[in-house]
Amino acid sequence: MRLLRVGPAGHERPAVLDPHGTAHDLTPLTADIDGAFLAGGGVDRVRVALAGGLLSVVDITGQRIGAPVARPGKVVCIGLNYADHAAETATPPPAEPVVFMKAANTVVGPDDAVLIPRDSVKTDYEIELAIVIGRTARYLDSPDDADGVIAGYAIADDVTERAFQHERGGQWDKGKSCETFNPLGPWLVTPDEAGDPQGLAMRLRVNGELRQDGHTKNMIFGVRHVVWYLSRFMVLEPGDVINTGTPAGVAFGANDFPYLRAGDVVEVEIDGLGRQRHVLGQA
Repeated sequence: MRLLRVGPAGHERPAVLDPHGTAHDLTPLTADIDGAFLAGGGVDRVRVALAGGLLSVVDITGQRIGAPVARPGKVVCIGLNYADHAAETATPPPAEPVVFMKAANTVVGPDDAVLIPRDSVKTDYEIELAIVIGRTARYLDSPDDADGVIAGYAIADDVTERAFQHERGGQWDKGKSCETFNPLGPWLVTPDEAGDPQGLAMRLRVNGELRQDGHTKNMIFGVRHVVWYLSRFMVLEPGDVINTGTPAGVAFGANDFPYLRAGDVVEVEIDGLGRQRHVLGQA
């Protein structure tokens, strides 16, 4: 299934797309798609209602699409998780996952404007496969247990200000947590529809130019390993988002790609998970 939230920011309504792409209203089942909905078996209720023809069709043409999960408790990120990206940044591949956090309020809709921070000179893009947690994960026994706690997958753009990240001292979070720095969506795609999370091609374009052309099969640490690993260090809760790393092609890498500027258009797509299009503005 493909779950989504439509409407003005802060007033989104939950919906689901059927196999034909027709949207159905979920407000009879839930006020929102959030951690409580995911933890309480909401996905299963939607599946039953949709199969039984119990949900009304709703026209979402022209409406804003919000992030597919409301108010995530935390956004956990994995750095340097593709060997080609590590190589382009002249960094050895990590022996264990590199973990950092983004402020939860960086999450915006897939087509919302991304704001270049004041004093920024190196705002960058990173296409990523995002995991949305559906059940509490604490000290999972093995990576095989990860499937039981994953609600689904979405597209994320882990927007980053590199000067803030690397040249201003301290941890990476300063370059990762600026407002609007985590466009998410358009959909939360359940695992049965998304298929193998290590079998997805991913592409990012800036002003029509292909910058990143990667594949999730090239992750150093796969989705299941990442969820298991994180559960050894923190409690993952329903609604949490995990960004799993980016392939080569970022502006910070060993290439001639320029950093983002106001007016640039970034298009992001992952097979089966939809497409984002956001325009860069100025904070």
